[in-house]
Amino acid sequence: MEKKIYRIAVIPGDGIGIEVVNEGIRVLEHLAKQSEEKFAFEYDYFPWGCEYYLKYGKMMDEDGVEKLKDYDAIYFGAVGYPGVPDHISLWGLRIAICQGLDQWANIRPVEFLPGVPKRLNHPDIDSLNWVLIRENSEGEYSGIGGRNFSSRGDGKEVAVQSSLFTEHGCERIIRYAFDMARTRKRKKVTSVTKSNAQQYGMVLWDEVFDRVSKEYPDVETDQWLVDAMAAQFVLHPEELEVVVASNLFADILSDLGSALSGSLGIAASANINPEGHTPSMFESVHGSAPDIAGKGIANPIGTIGSAALMLEHFGLKDEAKQVNDAIKETTNQGILTRDIGGTADTKDITNAIINSLSSVYNKA
Repeated sequence: MEKKIYRIAVIPGDGIGIEVVNEGIRVLEHLAKQSEEKFAFEYDYFPWGCEYYLKYGKMMDEDGVEKLKDYDAIYFGAVGYPGVPDHISLWGLRIAICQGLDQWANIRPVEFLPGVPKRLNHPDIDSLNWVLIRENSEGEYSGIGGRNFSSRGDGKEVAVQSSLFTEHGCERIIRYAFDMARTRKRKKVTSVTKSNAQQYGMVLWDEVFDRVSKEYPDVETDQWLVDAMAAQFVLHPEELEVVVASNLFADILSDLGSALSGSLGIAASANINPEGHTPSMFESVHGSAPDIAGKGIANPIGTIGSAALMLEHFGLKDEAKQVNDAIKETTNQGILTRDIGGTADTKDITNAIINSLSSVYNKA
């Protein structure tokens, strides 16, 4: 059988993004070596990020999105650093890639790893496992609006920020959530909006959800307002399975879910172009954490978990499961970084995960 080569564009970005991406690649290279020539990875590194911005006045090359189109996937670290406004760094790199490559489905699993101190009091916490499906191309992150009237003097400026909801955009992400629900043990989709206050865009979302749900009679449905859903995350998380929401609401709720499970440092995510017309991008949920950058103490689990999502996207489902199992084995042994109550450093975590992978391979 001919060896399959997967070409990955690597964008380490800023701060701890550089450190944790390197650890994820160590895991990928270990898996490739264990595969006995079945598959391999090739990496091209792109130095885009805040340092690039401070040098060139832009977060990425002008033709950056075009340069990424021929890769099988993008592996992304984190973006943001002091001296560069957050809206510049986010819109200039991550959002530019997600929107430019139409990565319209953002997947953010919420999982409670063994051995990780939990922030949630629940009688059956080990059974909790849900996933956020985030609309990733429009909504509140459409970038429509502007600022004006500053010339009229202090206190006179006006800023307008508009959300954009299209029937097409709502339908494809809602349908994606229903299709994912059919692959899970409990077939349930919960839709989250704020349609009582946002009476146009989110009422459209609700109407599309109602229409699409009729095509999935085997899937249980639920609809919540976002403020009530935030409480539901804490009070009744056992009711959650697949949660679908707009760009902003799913972003916030996924951070809440990650915090409840122990830390943003353990949360993985994937920005998917489901049609496969362009490469998808895989990144941890956490930021660049400049306060701990360079100290070797960043938690690489979220980024390694994102590599597992990338493996699954490639069709390497067994390898993805092995990585996720190795993460659980590592945390269950009490090998934890400082953000989740341990003393291990970044490389300690990766070494433990690789050792667990080697153990599984040797047993096989």
